[in-house]
Amino acid sequence: MRKALLIKFGAIGDVIMLLPAARALYESGAHIDWVCGSMVQPLLECYSWISLLPADDRKILTGNPWERMSSIADLWRRVSGERYDLCATLYYDDRYKFLSLPVRAAKKLTLSRSSRDRLLIPGRNHADEYARILLGKDDGWSPESIAPIRPDRLPGPPPLPEKSRTRVALVPAGASNMLRQQALRRWSAESYAELAKVLLARGWEVVLLGGPDDAWVRPYFESLAVKDCIGALTLPQVIMACDQCDVVVSHDTGPLHLAGLSHAAIVGLFGPTDPGNFLPRRPYVTGIWGGVNFACRPCYDGRNFAPCKHNGCMEQISTQLVMREIDSLLERKAAGLASPPRLILPEV
Repeated sequence: MRKALLIKFGAIGDVIMLLPAARALYESGAHIDWVCGSMVQPLLECYSWISLLPADDRKILTGNPWERMSSIADLWRRVSGERYDLCATLYYDDRYKFLSLPVRAAKKLTLSRSSRDRLLIPGRNHADEYARILLGKDDGWSPESIAPIRPDRLPGPPPLPEKSRTRVALVPAGASNMLRQQALRRWSAESYAELAKVLLARGWEVVLLGGPDDAWVRPYFESLAVKDCIGALTLPQVIMACDQCDVVVSHDTGPLHLAGLSHAAIVGLFGPTDPGNFLPRRPYVTGIWGGVNFACRPCYDGRNFAPCKHNGCMEQISTQLVMREIDSLLERKAAGLASPPRLILPEV
């Protein structure tokens, strides 16, 4: 049997967008070993066809010199005895090549900004691009051909009680990783709170989703009768919680991609990042891209943002527009109408 080694610690969205390419490798007859970080390990454990090689990514990326070398040496011990047909280190930074130094593989590849064959091309969905790079195909993909790959063994029980009315999940924080905050991705907490008030006034249920580092956003909702699940759920439980919601509203952050693995409709909010790269590619997903007529949009280059102080592209997205798209998705879903992923722009 052919064997492939994928080295991708995180982040959540990157891992989820890599999964369709990994699945295609598996379906072509390859055994999949995946070097992952601690944050995404609980998610990848839900895929029966992936063999995990967990690594202490926190020590490797941010530890002192001794912690880094010790963690890398531990990883080397686990991969050095295997022989692979493909070893893919899916980073641009050449320092990550060090991780695969002892790996014996017929082919090794990394991402490259100087080679089109190994570049995630701007404007193309990263799921498509990972598939192109790993599978060597560049003949185009339809939205349906590269849809998110749902886990095949989610644990139970469901994290939310059975719903008796329309339920909407909001993701008001996030947009950070182990190395940096990316606050420019966020729709403001004030806007999420305003949206929550509108939803509650309709008699709908509102659920807040987020990670342990997102507790700072709670004061914006303290006077509202929302279900606060921030920091309380594992990554698989976030997917199941989204399954129990009718719609998820999120800016470009990890839970947006987790929602893409669920059955819920999605309204994704974008500004400095290109939704063409990141919007989940499945039915009942709408992306709203703020910043119409902004010459600087998108400003994210894959690592950094422009030195922006007012985040005007995200502020251009109104609560009224988000509500309109929530209603549109729910109406189409209730009527059983086809609803491929779509992108809209605010009217200015």
